[in-house]
Amino acid sequence: MSPAFTLRTAGPADGASIAELVRELAEYEREPDAATATADDFARALAPGTGIGCVLAEVETDHGVEVAGMALWYTTFSTWLGRQGMWLEDLFVRPQHRRAGIGRAFFAELGRVCAERGFGRLEFWVLDWNTSAHDFYRALGARPEEDWTVWRVDGRGLDALGSPPDRM
Repeated sequence: MSPAFTLRTAGPADGASIAELVRELAEYEREPDAATATADDFARALAPGTGIGCVLAEVETDHGVEVAGMALWYTTFSTWLGRQGMWLEDLFVRPQHRRAGIGRAFFAELGRVCAERGFGRLEFWVLDWNTSAHDFYRALGARPEEDWTVWRVDGRGLDALGSPPDRM
């Protein structure tokens, strides 16, 4: 049986724990070299007023309190609704703590935050190959969006885009 867990709001002092969880998530998502954010990056991101939030799940072990997972999010805005929303950037539960209700508890907490703040949406990406996550999210009442493709500009493309016209 998995130990009981508690949820708490993360703050700047949790930067190292979050960076470690993100690296573990990147390995799970088959992109271990893609996660380059540092503890300091997360400490800055979670400063008051940034619009970025994070919930941590913690379990009591024989060695003290251990961070079991996280749900990191930021605010968005829908012009169609005329209201803010929440983008769940990453939800990760360490393998040894899965199936203990932590993922469902994260979503309940995020739903509570959305309701409290009057947000009109809670959105997130899910990898195509992660069918167990698809099943879990559908059970929560989520649905995939149809007719939309994610696009991204980053790296050299973003550098070129942000350069003065004579340098493009």
